[in-house]
Amino acid sequence: MANNDTLVLAGKRAVVTGAGRGIGRSIALALAAAGADVGVTARSANELEQLVAEIQSQGRRSLSASCDVTDPQQVQHMAAAMLEGLRGIDILINNAGNAGSNKFLNHPDELWHRMLAVNLTSVYYVCKAFLPAMTEQRHGRIITIASIASRVGGRYIAAYTASKHGVLGLTRALAAEMIPYNITVNAICPGYVDTPMTNNSVSNIVARTGMSEAQARETLAKTSPQGRLIEPEEVATIAVFLAQDSSKGITGQAINVDGGGVMS
Repeated sequence: MANNDTLVLAGKRAVVTGAGRGIGRSIALALAAAGADVGVTARSANELEQLVAEIQSQGRRSLSASCDVTDPQQVQHMAAAMLEGLRGIDILINNAGNAGSNKFLNHPDELWHRMLAVNLTSVYYVCKAFLPAMTEQRHGRIITIASIASRVGGRYIAAYTASKHGVLGLTRALAAEMIPYNITVNAICPGYVDTPMTNNSVSNIVARTGMSEAQARETLAKTSPQGRLIEPEEVATIAVFLAQDSSKGITGQAINVDGGGVMS
């Protein structure tokens, strides 16, 4: 268990979406290590059960709820369960998301709608469900895991890029509107992170180009000037920083974690 000096989130209550694996899992564990009680949600119940046990082993309260965040009714039920189980919320991490790619010529409409639903509309649903509790207590932190694709365009990812640009716009609009309630709203914009979602991207590159898996991973790593994939724990560290009371002056911001690829 962490020393008391490191429990910067002691007494806080957090909810993390898309927490079953990858970045979401790392953030949930980091929040717990910093002292927060953590509710976790994703579509995969088995992964959530294991995560809850790990959080509880740190001496924190934790609960899970299976939820498809693209379904507004499921989101409402999940939020009600989290607010009851945690007895409120101080920190909301919008992490659930997915990636997909295709050339724009003959782009599948299904891919377009799916990217917007899972990456953008889901954030709208989740924020809408939890913000009443935050505005009532006049305090809160909302942190959305966006992407470096929120800041720049890229080939073959029109739908993904549009959805992530939308997330950044929603972040800034909410940040402006929530200032009177002492609620900060920020985004973290990672480059390629060493997660199962990136593994899927690697598989897609292999299938489309004939590259080996090693070559495909190297191609993604080279998008960073540091020549590597970002680790999930690096993103989690920024999330914990933004969640602290001492970060109250930071709102409406997008923090890049991409090895210096985009310096703006």
